[in-house]
Amino acid sequence: MLTPIKSPAAALEPSQLSEMTARAVDELLREGESANTLASYRSALRYWAAWFNLRYGRPIALPLAPSVVLQFVVDHAQRTTETGLAHELPAELDAALVGAGFKGKVGPMALNTLVHRVAVLSKAHQLRALDNPCQDAKVRELLSKTRRAYGKRGALPQKKDALTKALLMAMLETCDASLKGQRDRALLLFAWATGGRRRSEVAAADMKSLRKTGPTSFTYALTHSKTNQSAADRPENYKPLEGLAAEALQTWLKASSIQEGAIFRQVKKGGGVGAALSAASVRDIVRQRAAAAGLPDVYSAHSLRSGFVTEAATQNIPLTDTMAMTGHRSVASVLGYFRASGSNPAASLLDRQDDAA
Repeated sequence: MLTPIKSPAAALEPSQLSEMTARAVDELLREGESANTLASYRSALRYWAAWFNLRYGRPIALPLAPSVVLQFVVDHAQRTTETGLAHELPAELDAALVGAGFKGKVGPMALNTLVHRVAVLSKAHQLRALDNPCQDAKVRELLSKTRRAYGKRGALPQKKDALTKALLMAMLETCDASLKGQRDRALLLFAWATGGRRRSEVAAADMKSLRKTGPTSFTYALTHSKTNQSAADRPENYKPLEGLAAEALQTWLKASSIQEGAIFRQVKKGGGVGAALSAASVRDIVRQRAAAAGLPDVYSAHSLRSGFVTEAATQNIPLTDTMAMTGHRSVASVLGYFRASGSNPAASLLDRQDDAA
């Protein structure tokens, strides 16, 4: 016979979460996002709060009305008028947002930033099960036509240029035999040769996921990525690392004496290694090495990804093999990383001689 519980917990209302459960859900949601994503969410929501306070004279409170989102879009998006391009954010508000550190500079927002800010607000409403103003028909139509207007003006965001093999080699030439030089060489080659890894993935690379498969070859298990958020066990998770890239990684691991934990770490001034690199540090290393190689200021860490895809296409690597390395499951997605070059044979079809019959 079951003994009744003397002090049962308070009964829950089926339509609501207990405070503890709500907190657990929030923690799980946060844990499921990358550090970069969470930082971008926080930045976007801080901006919404600052803009709303200045625009409406009171603190922000969700849910917002669709009219507020419409105002946000016209405040920050450029449109063509009889006197030229304009946006509706008052100059004094714009200056106040910049002065308080919420904006980098006065003027309209980049289209990508604007779309991201609205998407973050939409997610905030979604997670709280509130009426979502971003799903309002007028808001969606305005965003769609804003994108179209930017496209007609040729003002859509430009993708970062590709760091193809020749450019990567130029960057590697700047890496000397110092511990920092060996780290940067290994990092650049690892990021590029494993399919163009994102900076967050390079920063998170850990020895527990690295397996030596030969004298100068490794396999790296990428268990979690932007294209595999659920950490599903897939064949394409396993990235072979061979030749030049494997040799550079082996040299770095030996020089740094790293046997466990983060693969890529800070190098102390007096020698030796410290904590794991952050994603921002990976970005800075790519930019610094590109600058040291005399390359123009058009490359970022993401250029390694487009560089890998573009180089693979140039060398006629089968698309399926390229996708296995990048982790893309959609052909359209991987083609978005291709950057056209003068080496495309399709560009010279008119100059080719017809095959003899």
